[in-house]
Amino acid sequence: MQQASQLMVDKRTLKQIIRELKRWKAPATVLLTLYIPPGRPISDVVSLLRTEYSITDNIKLKRTRDAVQRALAAAMDRLTRIQKVPPNGLAVFCGEDMETKDFICFVFSPPEPVPVFFYRTDKWFHTEFLEEMIEQEETYGLVIIERDQATIGLLKGTRIQVLEELEGYVPGKHHKGGQSQRRFDRQIEQFVKGFYREVAEAMNKHFLPLIEKGVLRAIILGGPGYAKQDFLEEARDFLDYRVRQKIASKTVDVAYQGEAGLRELVIKAADIIEQNKYAELAKAVEEFKLHLAKDDGLAVYGDKMVKTALEMGALKYIIVDEERPDADTLAEEAKKYGTKVYFLSGDLPEAEWIRKTFKGLVGVLHFRIM
Repeated sequence: MQQASQLMVDKRTLKQIIRELKRWKAPATVLLTLYIPPGRPISDVVSLLRTEYSITDNIKLKRTRDAVQRALAAAMDRLTRIQKVPPNGLAVFCGEDMETKDFICFVFSPPEPVPVFFYRTDKWFHTEFLEEMIEQEETYGLVIIERDQATIGLLKGTRIQVLEELEGYVPGKHHKGGQSQRRFDRQIEQFVKGFYREVAEAMNKHFLPLIEKGVLRAIILGGPGYAKQDFLEEARDFLDYRVRQKIASKTVDVAYQGEAGLRELVIKAADIIEQNKYAELAKAVEEFKLHLAKDDGLAVYGDKMVKTALEMGALKYIIVDEERPDADTLAEEAKKYGTKVYFLSGDLPEAEWIRKTFKGLVGVLHFRIM
């Protein structure tokens, strides 16, 4: 029998599981998803799956029938080894790739309680309940605003996500002068106000659900020149009061739109975000690059060099790819020596460089050891 402690996964492991599950797709409804909330007897669930198994005999296509039955059989086999549903419940994902015949079956207890009983076989795994748990991470809304362009995004942990990019139509300058000029200027301002209203409504749409869940810490507003303050004044009546309350009092000068602009916004807003993980990771990578360029002996990389420095207590911090099989082991070992650990996020521009060049493991020393 499996114990509850053996089934528990933390949020970082959950991210990896979700990423893997999202890769799986099927031409027929053969991928099994099962969520079991706390307190639900295992025997009841297994009984339900046995009933479902008997019903699958009615599936006409043998290939589909075999795949569904294989998933159900694997889920029942795994569940019968568990004596009791853990305090946070269980999540079960079993299914095969009908082309390659590859098969997976994940059974685990998530880091937060499973909210509902849910069973389905589909063309994909249903990870939405798990994704809501990931959203409980430290989350910030990001907005870059200009008179005719805007980017709305999120910062969750160390990950930056573009939610929406908007463009407005604002005519160029009019040069006739007199009343015609003043009338044209008023028209331009109306176009700008209309665009600001569109941005405000998009912010309400994206941020209100996160505020209602209690996961949005603040909204960081950035952009060039005076557009930021103009937006706050003109869009005040269109922003939901709860969204307005989340906007940080300090705004940030940002030169770009899109994902590049959001990265710039996060780094420049480090004091607002208070030790945010992405800003910390970005600074750590910059420090590693600086020592590497200076060749001063403080930048270390490669398993052997990093582990030797770690055992000597000489490491200030390590940056480790979260997808490395030994990432958790390295993190636990580092903590024993008081070494800070940063998990490498794919959203960081240098992530692929560190993975390919240094096999996803680098560090910076307190002092030279060679």
